[in-house]
Amino acid sequence: MRHRILVIEDDADIATVLRDRLETMGNEVVTAIDGQAGLEAFEREAPNLLLLDLELPKVNGMDVLRRIRKNSPEVPIVVMTAHGTIARAVEAMKEGATDFITKPFDTDYLKIVMAKALERGELKQEVAVLRAELDSRYETLQASSSKMADVLQTAKKVALSDSTVLLLGESGTGKDLLARSIHAWSPRRNKLFMAVNCVALTEELLESELFGHEKGAFTGASAQKRGKMEVADGGTIFLDEIGDMRPGLQAKLLRFLQNREFDRVGGTQTVKVNVRVIAATNRDLQQAVKSGAFRSDLFFRLNVVNLTLPPLRERTEEIPELARTFLKKYCQEAKKPMMQISPQAMKMLTAYPWPGNVRELQNAIERAVVLKTGEIVMPEDFALQPMDLTPEQMEGVDRQFHDAVDHQKRLILKRALARAGGSQTRAAELLGLQRTYLSRLIKQLDVT
Repeated sequence: MRHRILVIEDDADIATVLRDRLETMGNEVVTAIDGQAGLEAFEREAPNLLLLDLELPKVNGMDVLRRIRKNSPEVPIVVMTAHGTIARAVEAMKEGATDFITKPFDTDYLKIVMAKALERGELKQEVAVLRAELDSRYETLQASSSKMADVLQTAKKVALSDSTVLLLGESGTGKDLLARSIHAWSPRRNKLFMAVNCVALTEELLESELFGHEKGAFTGASAQKRGKMEVADGGTIFLDEIGDMRPGLQAKLLRFLQNREFDRVGGTQTVKVNVRVIAATNRDLQQAVKSGAFRSDLFFRLNVVNLTLPPLRERTEEIPELARTFLKKYCQEAKKPMMQISPQAMKMLTAYPWPGNVRELQNAIERAVVLKTGEIVMPEDFALQPMDLTPEQMEGVDRQFHDAVDHQKRLILKRALARAGGSQTRAAELLGLQRTYLSRLIKQLDVT
């Protein structure tokens, strides 16, 4: 795999030898002759690996190490030192250097050190992503219904390709989990999976999140930042709520899907990456195309393979197993003895229409576990009960599909806002949504 390597070395002869050896190995090499130039090159080039001499003019190597470590802890740094200054190398290791090599260099040993450093850097990136994902809660995909079994069978087939996948279905049906499963079943499983919510950020911030930006590209851009498309090179990007992406950014995403290349915000250098794209939406994209809200050419680029996840009310045979899975999970998290769901409660769960789908079931189970003091969960332990459906809710069930979905969303939002005393921040926490996304839903659905 081709890597971008930055060499900061003030001895021109050593820098030339290193450049020649590294390029022979198939790498892209950038050199700098002093500490200040090295820091500027690091921000400009975003290297995969840094080879750093400790004895540098203008800004010494140790200060360069400290500054880079502060802002980019994931980038591996190998320090270069003479035989007589091993103590300095040890000090550099304490400051966060990945490894060190002594001059003059043995090519074979240099290859070994670089390979280990690069591998460690990739592991750091993966660990950072996994730690972030641990804060989220994911349910297990169930395939006990024929509809879901068909979806998963197709998903496993498409996972073996690099084709773009479009996931459709109502909110809460498990599109995020299916996207992660496709990545896990694919040859890219050992690379990064990165999710981006297309409605959680403004258009400008979303563009930076996807494609990165150069230093000074906008107010607050104090350093170069690599976007998720670049960081996930070799892996998978999941674009959630793609139907709500603004038109200006749709054009840039289209260019990326066509050529797998982009420019960072404020940049002029084209960056090429190998990333598999999975997108998801609960909107009717074909209708959005007709209304002009979504580009038709982007729709066709995304719609190479589409999978529609059925709502939970159409796969009720999965509810008992899902409920038991969530019950076990939340009992463990709450450090409570394992509970059981009574037959009456399970019958109630199976009969309920679940407008919020699997996510709503998950939340209902969590609430029951948190508030329950006994070992048997009864119907009254759940906030949502089918016998409590109001005439207004029953009216919604009889409406046309999309009207019914919007109707149920309004009810859910109104209920959450009421429980939160009108606070949108608290309501977002109750629903497990981003505050900005909740605000957008309230405006979109005209919730009053």
